[in-house]
Amino acid sequence: MSKSYSVAILGATGAVGTELLSLLEERHFPVAQLRLLASPRSAGTIVTFAGENIPVEPVSDRSFDDIDIVLASAGGSTSKAYATKAVAAGAVFIDNSSAFRMHPDVPLVVPEVNPQVAATHKGIIANPNCTTILMNVAVYPLHQVSPVKRIVAATYQSASGAGARAMEEVKAQAQAILAGNTPITEIFPYPLAFNLFPHNTPLNDQGYCEEEMKMVNETRKIFAEPQLQITATCVRVPVLRAHSEAINLEFEQCLSVAEAKEILSQAPGVRVVEDFAANYFPMPIDASGRDEVLVGRIRQDISHPRGLELWLCGDQIRKGAALNAVQIAELLVAKNLLQPSEVAAV
Repeated sequence: MSKSYSVAILGATGAVGTELLSLLEERHFPVAQLRLLASPRSAGTIVTFAGENIPVEPVSDRSFDDIDIVLASAGGSTSKAYATKAVAAGAVFIDNSSAFRMHPDVPLVVPEVNPQVAATHKGIIANPNCTTILMNVAVYPLHQVSPVKRIVAATYQSASGAGARAMEEVKAQAQAILAGNTPITEIFPYPLAFNLFPHNTPLNDQGYCEEEMKMVNETRKIFAEPQLQITATCVRVPVLRAHSEAINLEFEQCLSVAEAKEILSQAPGVRVVEDFAANYFPMPIDASGRDEVLVGRIRQDISHPRGLELWLCGDQIRKGAALNAVQIAELLVAKNLLQPSEVAAV
C-alpha cells in the first residue's frame, strides 16, 4: 500500500460512519485525502482524523470528483441516489446498505469468505447484512471442509443494528422504566429496554421478515450455493452493541466437534471462546469493539448425527459493517482492483 488514495465516507456522522473513520486511522489505510459527507442536517460538523479537523460536507452530485473509494453507510435510498454518480466520477462505491446486494452485477463480499469475487466488480461492491457477515465468517471454514447442507439460525440483535439513535433510545427507555415512567419509542415500534421482540422489518407472505430473508438470500450468493437450505428467526434484544447468533448446521458428511474446533481455531476472523467447566462462552459485552467473530459452545446436535451447534457473538458496527467495508477497500488496493473493466447497470 505504498500509494495513497482519496476516500469519501458517505454517512460520516452515523454510528457506522464514525467507526469507518476510526478503522481507517487504526489500520493505517493509505488516505491521501478524506472527504466526509452527510445530510445537510449534519453539514458543518467538525470531525478529527489523524490529528486534522475535517468539516462534514452536504452530499451533492459533485461530491465524488477526484475520489478513488467511497465507503457508504447512509441508507439504501441515498446509495441508490449517489452510487452511479460516484462510479461515473471514477470512484469505487463500497455500499453498506441493502440497495445492491442481490443485483447480479454487484459482488457481495466477505473478504474471509469470497475475496475473489471483488475482482468482478463494475464500480459497486456490496457489504452484506450484519447477521449474514457474522454467520458466514464462522460457518464458511467448516463448509469448506465438509459441505453444509442446511443452516438453522436464530439471532439476538442489539440496538446498534438500528444506528446510534436507537442505542440512545434504549438507554433512555431503561432510565424511564427504572424511574417508574413510560418509555418513549421513536426508532423501534415497541420498547426494547427490558424487552425483546421479533425483528421489526416487513414480513413476506410466508411470515418471514426482511432481515431473515437477507440471511437466506445473501448467504446463498456469498457461498455460491443457490440451493443451500437456510432458515432464520431474527430477534431484537436489549443489548446496546454486538449481535449474537445460535447456529445449527447439518453437514453432508459427519464433522466431529474436535474437528470443528480445530478448523475454527485456524479460521481468519474467528476466535474460539469457550470454557465448559466455567460455563463461559461468547457474550456481546466481550465482542463489542473487537474485530473477530467470537465462536463457542460447539457441540454435537443430539437430534442429528451429522449436525453441530455453535454460538457466536460479533460487533455489528465493526465486523458486521464498517470493518468489512474497510477490508474490502484494503483488498481492492492490495490486488490493484480499483479500476473496473465495465460499469454495472444498476
